[in-house]
Order: sequence, then structure tokens, then C-alpha cells
Amino acid sequence: MTTPVCTSASDAAVSARQTRPYPSFASYVRARQSVLLRTARSLTANPSDAEDLLQTALAKTYVAWERIEDHRALDGYVRRALLNTRTSQWRKRRVDEFVCDELPEPEPAGGGDDPAERQALRDAMWRAIMKLPARQRAMVVLRYYEDLSEVQTAEVLGVSVGTVKSAVSRALGKLREDPELDVAR
Repeated sequence: MTTPVCTSASDAAVSARQTRPYPSFASYVRARQSVLLRTARSLTANPSDAEDLLQTALAKTYVAWERIEDHRALDGYVRRALLNTRTSQWRKRRVDEFVCDELPEPEPAGGGDDPAERQALRDAMWRAIMKLPARQRAMVVLRYYEDLSEVQTAEVLGVSVGTVKSAVSRALGKLREDPELDVAR
């Protein structure tokens, strides 16, 4: 154990610590946390970001706790730490943004056409399918919408595989000739 060289200076430090309104960092945080959190929330839009901001400012305050001479001005010190930290975060986010001529957004799935146009094409296709005879319509739906093979389609309908092949071929020919589907070509 070392003895202090200047006993009057160490006695003054002990008495100063005893007269401070917040003898420890933990007691200060417990007493002022809700007020400081409200201040942090006024600086950010997201409550979770406000909590992170307050935590960072309190960590900076903890590091400087022994250097702070007037503990009556702690709220001002922490508010300044909150503001400086938020400004630093804002500046860091701004550096990550780059200006460019074209937006780097991916093309939407499905070739990049308009969803309304895709829906109009689907509607036109169903209208054209509804014009087919019932047997051809059933075979086209089973083959292409239900994704069954020719053999499976023949089994479901109780016909031969050759019948499925010829009927589907004729149905596709009629669909190719349908004037309403010309837009898709």
C-alpha cells in the first residue's frame, strides 16, 4: 500500500467525492436514465436506435467520469455526447451513399413487364382457352396448367396417349391463331 505524498490533496478529493450529487456512475444512470432516453428519442426516429445512442453516449461518459469536475452538469455532458454521437452516425451513413446516373435496382421477376399487362395476358389466355372444345380444353389444362405428362393426362381422361398428343396439337394451333393473343407475340 502506498501512502499519499500530499495528504491534504487526497483528503480534498475524498471530501469532493462525498459532496457530489451522484457518487457513482451507476447511481447517476439509475436516476437519470428515463430523462436521457427521452432526449435520445428526440434525436432518432426509431426507439431501438435511441437506446443504442444512449448506450454509446453513456459509455463515453463512463470513460470520462473521473475527468468530469462538476457532476452537477452531467446531464449537459451526456446530452452533448448524445448529439455528437448522433452527428457522427449521421455522417458515417452519408459516406456510404453514392450518386449514380441509373438506379441499381434489379429488374422485377418475369421479364420486367408491367403486372397489369401480365394480368391482361393471363385473362386473354383464359378467354382463348374457354373457346376451345371441352375435351381439348381439358387436355391443355391438364398438360400445361397442371403440368401432367402426356401419359398421365391420357390416364386421367381415359384416352390413348396418341389422342392426347393430337388433341393438344390442334388446341395449340387454335390458340396460336386466336387474334386476342397476337399482342403476346
